[in-house]
Amino acid sequence: MSLPVPSGRTTRVFYASTLYGAATLAAAIDAGLFPAADRSVLVVSNNAGTPELTPAVHEMPGFEALRDRFGEVLSWNGVIAPFHPGGWVPREDDLPLWERHLRLAWGLGDDTVELVLESIQVSPALTLAEIFTAAPIEVYADGLMSYGPTRNRLDLQVGARVRRLLHLDLVPGLVPLLLTEFGVPSEPVPTPAFQRVLGQLTDVAGDFATPDPAPALLLGQYLAALGILTEREEEDLHLRMVRGAVALGHRHVVFKPHPTAPALWSRRLEEEAAALGAELTVLDSPVLAEVLYTRLKPALVVGCFSTALFTASAFFGIPVARTGTDLLLDRLSPFQNSNRVPVTLVHALVPPLDDDGAFRPEPAPAGLVTAVGFTMQPQMHPGLRPATERFLAGRLDPDTLRYFKRRRLTTLGLPGAVGPQLVRIPQNAAAQRVVRRARRLRRAVLRLRA
Repeated sequence: MSLPVPSGRTTRVFYASTLYGAATLAAAIDAGLFPAADRSVLVVSNNAGTPELTPAVHEMPGFEALRDRFGEVLSWNGVIAPFHPGGWVPREDDLPLWERHLRLAWGLGDDTVELVLESIQVSPALTLAEIFTAAPIEVYADGLMSYGPTRNRLDLQVGARVRRLLHLDLVPGLVPLLLTEFGVPSEPVPTPAFQRVLGQLTDVAGDFATPDPAPALLLGQYLAALGILTEREEEDLHLRMVRGAVALGHRHVVFKPHPTAPALWSRRLEEEAAALGAELTVLDSPVLAEVLYTRLKPALVVGCFSTALFTASAFFGIPVARTGTDLLLDRLSPFQNSNRVPVTLVHALVPPLDDDGAFRPEPAPAGLVTAVGFTMQPQMHPGLRPATERFLAGRLDPDTLRYFKRRRLTTLGLPGAVGPQLVRIPQNAAAQRVVRRARRLRRAVLRLRA
């Protein structure tokens, strides 16, 4: 089945699954980071577990303020119905058929297609990249995950077409590791452009009053849904946020729950705040945390490892605090879990909620992220081994080693590995296998250096 010959017209297809992502795209467009195209369309995907009950991006409050950046808005859910966007992948043999179908359904004709995608490692973004096999790709990342390695190994046919990674400058001076295995350069979206877009979203959120005095804003994350914590543990995590904020003297606390979190949790938090002599307000409206920063003007933002902690600090100058990251560093599994770098950055750079004045931010976040990134995906980034070895060799202390697993360091033959005394535990066959593998790796490294 032959594909259409390009006509000379170019259609740029943007893809977004969140309002935050659409805002990032709008900021990049406003900043002139995309050259002119004959046509532009925004393809939106509703990846919620039950998309029928959850508003899609273009149905959320504030989207109309972003609408004029895109010529048309199209629904990915609509074109693949009744399949769910997160789980549907076409057969490889059907990819040319799907390209013809999308060109017809979206009026692309024989235009040259350019793709601007988020989360290219997974569907639907990966599916779009595989369907339009000749399209050049640009990737935008709006969160802390951009500083970590690519979650899954991408096929060369996809990775080689990625021309650029756009990202928010959440950690000034830190360069994203995402997609660098393909030599993809990164470019920050200008912070002023993003702030202007957020200001436009704020204008449409007219139902939020500004409390006096300024409240503490607590950011909920539904980690139980990811299997990282149990529901009871996550509820306890939110309760610790309330207690910690009140202990700091905040008598008005605002809680922004995750959209899919149980309503029972919010009631428990209200009861806890009342028992402590404070007032807690729950905001269950689907509004960005960054919009609340402008409308509520919080005195403090508390979270676990949300990207919004860094937007509060870097973009708005609001004090931030973390809680629960020590538990998550231990719980994340497997070690390659893509949340590991976000948790690492928050733990290393954001003070704990119960800080006694002893916290000092990590002095070398780039070295730490390089080491964590290599240990997560050593096959993708073998060139990072020397820098990782130097970092670990000079920082073998409990504060640094909390970001790593001894068994992982042993498997990779890195400084901080479990010592040879482990061999003297004959009943632990798994441990012996790890040590033998580490020794083989060490001998192989020594041979290469010889």
